[in-house]
Amino acid sequence: MDMQKIGNFLAELRKSKRLTQDELGEQIGVTNKTISRWENGNYLPPVEMLQILSKLYEVSINELLSGARLNDAHYKENAEEYIVVDLMKKCKEAKKHLTLSVIVACITILAATSIILLAAMLSAPLWLRITSIILSLIIAILGIGVCCALTFDAGVYECPNCGEKFIPSMKDFILGPHTFTKRKLKCPKCGKTSYCKKRLN
Repeated sequence: MDMQKIGNFLAELRKSKRLTQDELGEQIGVTNKTISRWENGNYLPPVEMLQILSKLYEVSINELLSGARLNDAHYKENAEEYIVVDLMKKCKEAKKHLTLSVIVACITILAATSIILLAAMLSAPLWLRITSIILSLIIAILGIGVCCALTFDAGVYECPNCGEKFIPSMKDFILGPHTFTKRKLKCPKCGKTSYCKKRLN
């Protein structure tokens, strides 16, 4: 995505409507400095602004993001390119979530285990030991919750029987026995319960 090209195209479209940056800013509810940043290629307009500019300039969002007017062949090519970029971005985010989930899991295990071992080894009053065990359980539950939240929407699961890719319900996700890459789930298509593999895209 060429930010400079997009900025130049936005400036051309504004000028073709005979609008100053101030006038355009007033019309769409932003400052002239924001318009200037978009047109200089420093920032990309957010999605809601792309929709407004698309209607105002009578061009598609695809054309705005391409920085040029497109014929049918180029339009399709660019649309596919943005789909690929979006999928790659989602895959990258899913990997980050999974990595973070592993880090949180390791920290949780270490913290909970350390507290339990300290409580067992120290000659502390019984109430302090019980409190330490309860605290370690709370840490473990919170850690598991964070791990579930991070990995739940990171990709989909693939049924080994019919190949269906699906996102399970949160209840099935939490209750399903799992390994690092597989989770025992019921496929919504074939209805079979088996270890489904995690897919990031």
